[in-house]
Amino acid sequence: MALRDASLAAAFNGAVALGVAALGTGSTLAYFEESLPTSMNPLYASAMVDYRAQELVFDRLWFHDAVTNELKSRVVEKYELVEGGKAVKITLVQGIKWHDGKPLTAKDLCFTVNAMLDKETPSPVAEEYRQFLTGCDSSGSQVATVKFNRVFHNPRERLGFSLLPEASFESTAISPDLEFSARPIGTGPMKGSRGRRGALFDAFANVHHTPQIAQLQLQDAGDPLVQVKTIINNGVQGIIAVPPPYRPDLSSNDEVALKSYDLRSWWFIAVNTNKGALADQRVRKGMNVAIDRTALRELTIGVKPGEENSPCEFISGPFVQSSPYYNRAVPTVDRSNVAQAKSLFEQAGLKEIGGRWHYKNAPISLRIGMLTPLNNEAPDLLSQVGNQLGAAGFDRQEFKISADEWKRQVLTGQATDYDLLIGKWSFGLYEEVNHLFHSRASGQGKLNIFNYKNADIDATLAAYDKAITDTTARDAYHKLHTQLAEDLPYLFLWKLDTKSAWRTEVRGNIITPYYYFTEIDAWKYGR
Repeated sequence: MALRDASLAAAFNGAVALGVAALGTGSTLAYFEESLPTSMNPLYASAMVDYRAQELVFDRLWFHDAVTNELKSRVVEKYELVEGGKAVKITLVQGIKWHDGKPLTAKDLCFTVNAMLDKETPSPVAEEYRQFLTGCDSSGSQVATVKFNRVFHNPRERLGFSLLPEASFESTAISPDLEFSARPIGTGPMKGSRGRRGALFDAFANVHHTPQIAQLQLQDAGDPLVQVKTIINNGVQGIIAVPPPYRPDLSSNDEVALKSYDLRSWWFIAVNTNKGALADQRVRKGMNVAIDRTALRELTIGVKPGEENSPCEFISGPFVQSSPYYNRAVPTVDRSNVAQAKSLFEQAGLKEIGGRWHYKNAPISLRIGMLTPLNNEAPDLLSQVGNQLGAAGFDRQEFKISADEWKRQVLTGQATDYDLLIGKWSFGLYEEVNHLFHSRASGQGKLNIFNYKNADIDATLAAYDKAITDTTARDAYHKLHTQLAEDLPYLFLWKLDTKSAWRTEVRGNIITPYYYFTEIDAWKYGR
């Protein structure tokens, strides 16, 4: 693969020089990230790069083992459910130090909980925990009791938050613009700092961490072609996310290994069910069968028909197929069915005039938007979706939406001038989708893109919320899957396999689903 022009060549040569300088220091690894972290404070994580960076600096109270999926903790010595299951009494491991040398105590655990509960902490992450945490009491230096507002079937899985040091803050009201957001103090395997051009992470030995990599250097990714050339030439040792079109170049190189990274994410086309003809379920069903996902996958990701071990698997609902919540009784829609789509549009009262569908005597023109960074993973997806809907008889306008606008407008339900929005959701410890589909009321539905409302859906989400066993929770979400596939506030697309690339000299580099660096202690550099 040849570099395209002089500017790319200059960027490539600069990245190589930086990487070589890094290797001169010993076990120092440089890697390309999708972007720089927006914040190193775990209360203000807003993108996957934030979660990955914060995992190096902080310990989460509980986490899932990357290999066995077993729920584990490095900071909890023992625990017990108390108060009839509405609280967890936790004893912390003795001897753990913060990066400033102070000991981790139960007061820090309770400070973290109280900071999240403080409404003067304007954190979306904290807002989620306010839905079910009610408080924390410490008794002795290492014992604390974390309290819930009800009994949950998975209480420890809901305690996956990062621990914060009480001594670093003046109060439980924590703002995002503190120095802590750039130079945090944690108990994780590395001390971290964020600058304007990158982030550095230096190893910090502790009683519960023994990192073997002295330093990690995070660099902003930039052009994918430059990333590929740089890692091949050992200018960096890792790339967090390799777009599918560039994977063949790396898989054929003996000095680079592609590794799967399970983001537990799935792609969708959200439908504005409150707008014009799209309010009719039959129109949404018609669009669902008008879209040819097999063709989309081939044209954007490069997956050939019948290809084995495809990096892209179709879905029919709001979970990945490996999830216990995925309802396999609901079939996927892989190919388009033009005749069925036309019949559904006609049943909904649409009129076909001159090859274009009309609603209330006016041609339907769809405003279609897509989160811009997704174009790196599925090039031209926006235009290909537009082309298919155009071929189905709809006029359309296409818009790329920046990550900042997506966060400010789309996720807050204010992008109602769009008809369709193409996006991707990623899930961490527990795959709770209530805020995606519950109507926006009383603190619910905070991620409901088009302010979708369905009383039956709300009732099913309430049943999941009240579940106190895994079976009851699974049954509720299986039902939800069926209901959403019928009502179609989303046209579900696929799960796209994410691949990282690391030099073969990097050994023991187990990648944890979603969080990535949970097992960094086991990473080594050298042949």
